[in-house]
Formats: sequence, structure tokens, C-alpha cells
Amino acid sequence: MWEIEFYEKGNKIPVQDFLDGLNKKLRAKAIRDIILLKELGTEIREPYSKNIGDNLFELRIKFSSDIARIFCFFFDGEKIILPNGFIKKSNKTPKKEIDKAMKYKREYFERGGKNEKF
Repeated sequence: MWEIEFYEKGNKIPVQDFLDGLNKKLRAKAIRDIILLKELGTEIREPYSKNIGDNLFELRIKFSSDIARIFCFFFDGEKIILPNGFIKKSNKTPKKEIDKAMKYKREYFERGGKNEKF
């Protein structure tokens, strides 16, 4: 089983803040999908996950008409890092959200796969 780690930036944990802001039912679905990701790791496929490119994936969360995405990337063959998430409002994933996830990914690797400590 894989280890799930939330990316930390200073005293913030972007994906935790995102999850906390979701309505109760969408948050429950997101947590269930994160557990599925933890169980399946690199074997998770559509409709649950989609490769964005450069070892960045999106966890695709849908409940009723609500759609959310949480980005993830794999580290060191055992960890799945969740940097950030967003509510999807259009057909295409916004470039600014992908850019933010890629920035967090680069920072994580630059720190040698360690999160900042508060």
C-alpha cells in the first residue's frame, strides 16, 4: 500500500485547506477516492485518475453535479504527494491550477522529498 502525504508550504497545507472547504458529501467522496488512490497507487486509472503529464496526475472526484480535482505525483516508489486541489467549473483543467501543482512538485523535489516543518 502507498503512503499519502499532503504537500506543505510554510505553515499551509493547500490540499487540506481545499478539502476543508468542500461541502460534506463532496469531501466524503474525495476522501474515499484518496483511499482508493492509496490502495491502487500507480495502477489507478480513468475515470478516477488522469495523467496530466510530467508525472503529474489528477484525482477526478465527482459527486452529483459537483466536480473537484486533486493533483498528485509519485515519489520514491512508495509515496503519493497531494499538492493542491480545485473545483472544476469548465471542461478543461485551468492552466493556472496545473502550473501551481507543478510549482509545488518542483519545490518538493528540490527539498529532497521532504515537507517543510511548521
